[in-house]
Amino acid sequence: MPATKRKPASPATTKASASENKLAKLGLRSDMDLVLHLPLRYEDETKIVPIRQAAFIAGSPAQVEGVVTECDIQYRPRRQLVVTIADDSGTLVMRFLNFYGSQTKQLAVGTRVRARGEVRHGFFGAEMVHPAYKAVDEGDPLPTALTPVYPAGEGLSQTYLRKAIANALKRVDWRDTLSPALLEQLKLAPFEASVKLLHNPPPDIDENALMERSHPAWTRMKFDELLAQQLSLKRAQEARRAKGAAALPVVGDLSGAFAAHLPFQLTGAQQRVLQEIRADLRQSFPMQRLLQGDVGSGKTVVAALAAAQAIDSGFQAALMAPTEILAEQHFRKIAQWMEPLGVKVAWLSGSLRKKEKTEAQAMIESGAAQLVIGTHALIQEGVEFAKLGLVIVDEQHRFGVGQRLALRNKGLEGDNLFHQQTVPHQLMMSATPIPRTLAMTYYADLEVSVIDELPPGRTPIVTRVVDQNRRDEVIERVHAAAQEGRQVYWVCPLIEESEALQLQTATETHATLAAALPDLQVGLVHGRMKPAEKQIVMDGFSRGEVHVLVATTVIEVGVDVPNASLMVIEHAERFGLSQLHQLRGRVGRGSAASVCLLLYQSPLGPVARQRLMTMRETTDGFEIARRDLEIRGPGEFLGARQSGQAMLRFADLQTDQWLVEKARDVAHGLLRDDPATVEAHLARWLGGREEFLKV
Repeated sequence: MPATKRKPASPATTKASASENKLAKLGLRSDMDLVLHLPLRYEDETKIVPIRQAAFIAGSPAQVEGVVTECDIQYRPRRQLVVTIADDSGTLVMRFLNFYGSQTKQLAVGTRVRARGEVRHGFFGAEMVHPAYKAVDEGDPLPTALTPVYPAGEGLSQTYLRKAIANALKRVDWRDTLSPALLEQLKLAPFEASVKLLHNPPPDIDENALMERSHPAWTRMKFDELLAQQLSLKRAQEARRAKGAAALPVVGDLSGAFAAHLPFQLTGAQQRVLQEIRADLRQSFPMQRLLQGDVGSGKTVVAALAAAQAIDSGFQAALMAPTEILAEQHFRKIAQWMEPLGVKVAWLSGSLRKKEKTEAQAMIESGAAQLVIGTHALIQEGVEFAKLGLVIVDEQHRFGVGQRLALRNKGLEGDNLFHQQTVPHQLMMSATPIPRTLAMTYYADLEVSVIDELPPGRTPIVTRVVDQNRRDEVIERVHAAAQEGRQVYWVCPLIEESEALQLQTATETHATLAAALPDLQVGLVHGRMKPAEKQIVMDGFSRGEVHVLVATTVIEVGVDVPNASLMVIEHAERFGLSQLHQLRGRVGRGSAASVCLLLYQSPLGPVARQRLMTMRETTDGFEIARRDLEIRGPGEFLGARQSGQAMLRFADLQTDQWLVEKARDVAHGLLRDDPATVEAHLARWLGGREEFLKV
């Protein structure tokens, strides 16, 4: 039987599916997705201005209507389409520098055109460059609402989006997910009225309130969005608590000996945070705690004491860090504390030789290694734990969600009953403090502990902002510090010359300083060196044999050399605030007065100036994080969290903090009393994308 030929798709069907694919790329798959795709801004097409009058409001958008009197392609100074339209009051030129051949037909002489754009005065009088336009008949009615302008992807016209959204508005289920009593209590506008107003605002609306998103219709959208996020995160937290975890109740001989052998006393803040973690580890559901502490506040020792509790309870612990330098720093420090107490600490990184790696994996799988420290190598195939009870992730925002999950899921591997029923406890550490509002929204599913006290004996760091022209004075300062027996970091933003940025590079700076300071040992560390080469230089610096360490940002976290008391950051204007704060935290770890010099290249832009002034004014990590959030906004602040979660589209954490708190309280009540509303609200706002919020 001959095969039946498939009927080719009609051009209209193909075009529709192509447009649907483009909508899907914007995340617009359902009618409700389209309805919640709200305008970026609005254009007022509700009135026509006479051309003569439009000529006097240069610099502002205006809409005119006229008949085409000339339509020419001109070639000087470049190829362009020049169209003249006229009404009873005067003439205006529409100039198109990029155009299609078909536009000459659309704009043929005699066509009546409605054009909207910014009027400016050209050589031949009033003109609009690339105005929005359409052909109309005389007397065609004007819109009665402001025209929405939507966020659009490549190949999606505003006309197509407006039509798709208008159709979706007719089809969706408008039932309000919030009860009338709740709306009354919160003083919120109804959902349907709010959405329809935002898509088609009347011309007499308060345009400032609309554009600044302070209108009651916007308030309703922001609240609903925040509520969906809070519900999803809190539900993820409940789901986690429903899972089993092995209780780690024993604070035994190892924990006691470890605390007794420490050469320093824990601060009050460290003791408080340790008690919070210990209480979590005793539970039979998995801990998910974020340990925040400023640079140098002593998070590592708290993490090591948590690991000791896991080991005392008969389980393994694993610590994963984002860079080899940081992971090795943790390994050396913690092994120095724990191995004399009989704990076997294993080291695993990508740079190990095959034989060393195989030996480490065998120890991990047999359970002989009670504590495992390493980089991403911990989550690779072939690494299996005998009995993983606690996972510690340092600088957790530097890992993607998939990587953090992969390490946690190492506790689910294997055949015995223990693995199948439980997941490990998880402790995440961050030296980048999260401002409170951000923690309430993006970390609502985590318990948060804060070490808000620095160990005694830490000296405050003085920060100075210095123009690049004074490099010679800075080099003299470096020389003087080294002669006094102090060590110096000199940090550069690039490894190799970049013509675009023309920055001093690490290799060039190393050569310059080595030549200028022949009596000093100047070392160089950057990300392209082999780990073994890096370690030789770092060891020399730790022992005091290297006086000046020129480095890229590989030394941003974890490097602990108490004798280093001077930090020079080259082209400081190129760094973000949290990175500058992290780098500065490498000094001030001993008893000597410490100084951080921020070298900058003039002229400074307003954002760079704001960052450097913040660094000069405060060393408080939480204040720096708050200002960083103000400067960058939450999207960029959390960018490295790589969570896959949708950032807030409508709410603004700086202006809408009051709404965050209301949404959190309402979410708590709904989860307790009204599961049907929770389901309906999440279906409307997340539409099956809730899994993105669950780490």
